[in-house]
Amino acid sequence: MASSSSFSNSPCAACKFLRRKCLPGCIFAPYFPPEEPQKFANVHKIFGASNVSKLLNEIQPHQREDAVNSLAYEAEARLKDPVYGCVGAISVLQRQVLRLQKELDATNADIMKYATNTFPGNNSGVRAAGSSFGQIYEYDQYPPPSWNNSFSSSSAGHPYDTAGDNNT
Repeated sequence: MASSSSFSNSPCAACKFLRRKCLPGCIFAPYFPPEEPQKFANVHKIFGASNVSKLLNEIQPHQREDAVNSLAYEAEARLKDPVYGCVGAISVLQRQVLRLQKELDATNADIMKYATNTFPGNNSGVRAAGSSFGQIYEYDQYPPPSWNNSFSSSSAGHPYDTAGDNNT
């Protein structure tokens, strides 16, 4: 987001905030455009303009934009959470990754358990192919029994179908 021409039209956000003239060689101008005054205000409040200026002068020009973006992120995080700053957000995310990894491992173990086991006492070839959220059965050889055999003595039609019923 570096814009080297921001000093010609209006002062950069840093010079405007510090109430000074923005010179053509301003170290802040490429990284704190006038459209983003809050970005510099946050960085200044946490790190100070002098410290940021020293930091930017000590690092290579191709690293400066990343450094400013990092400072802006850290400053915003520190303002939101004065005690932990961005470390608090990182810690929360690390705990979430660990919790989700444990949940994934448990789910994969359940899948492996159900995929490799057949149910005892079951001669119909029904295998479990589910997870901890429920069991899904795959029928290898035998189709489910006909509705007709269990509800009606008639040999044709749906159990609620009166077409094959002789009682009417």
